[in-house]
Amino acid sequence: MGKLDGKVAFITGAARGQGRSHAIRLAQEGADIIALDICAQLGSVQYSMGTADELAQTVEEVEKQGRRIVARQADVRDVAALRKVFEEGVAELGPVDIVLANAGIGAGGAAVAEEQEWEEVVAVNLTGVWNTGRVAIPSMIERGKGGSIVLTSSTGGLIGVGIPTAGFLGYTAAKHGVVGLMRSWANYLAPHNIRVNSVAPTAVRTPMAGDGNLEAIMERNPALAHALSNAMPVDLVEPLDVSNAIAWLVSDDARYVSGSVIPVDAGQLNKR
Repeated sequence: MGKLDGKVAFITGAARGQGRSHAIRLAQEGADIIALDICAQLGSVQYSMGTADELAQTVEEVEKQGRRIVARQADVRDVAALRKVFEEGVAELGPVDIVLANAGIGAGGAAVAEEQEWEEVVAVNLTGVWNTGRVAIPSMIERGKGGSIVLTSSTGGLIGVGIPTAGFLGYTAAKHGVVGLMRSWANYLAPHNIRVNSVAPTAVRTPMAGDGNLEAIMERNPALAHALSNAMPVDLVEPLDVSNAIAWLVSDDARYVSGSVIPVDAGQLNKR
């Protein structure tokens, strides 16, 4: 018996990294998964983004847990495409109880105009989160069975990173916006027994953080090195560390936790 038996989770950005980890972790607790990822490269993103093959790997990993999964390629900036995936998933798996607005990018470093850096990172990291909620929330309210929503912010959503490039400014502004959105939804949805929280990880061992090659990144950008410095003796946390926090947040173990930001940050915020 898992803590999420009979639940259906809607997860964005699920081809790899944190999104895949969340899908597997929730499947281990008994949830079925509706997963999506853009599976394409954005011009402002310097690292390689997720692919269709990687999304297919997420499907395999979830099915290994004995759970069902509906996976599609879709862009969280495109609300019509997002809604189509949601509706197809619900038609196959049943109503959604859990929403993880996880999709995000780290823009910057690519040879594009700063306007493109800003617009793409804000569109994915903030507008995409809003789109995810407005696609899923109406059916959760109508169903009347409660539920749990977790929005992925960042330690950068709680502090000023201090790097004045369009990509970092847009990232920091968007992640702060995610926290404000979470708090507003938490108040709005509380009468419906729908809990809304946010996780705020420090740097996580994913392709966005160079898969752990922080030494090279920090040599190129000392300001970033300072921003990513943790109190505990770890450079990065693992995707599973974030997934474990989310698995708790969406379970009945956290049934009265709403409107909260849960740092998974190896003490980074406290160190400040």
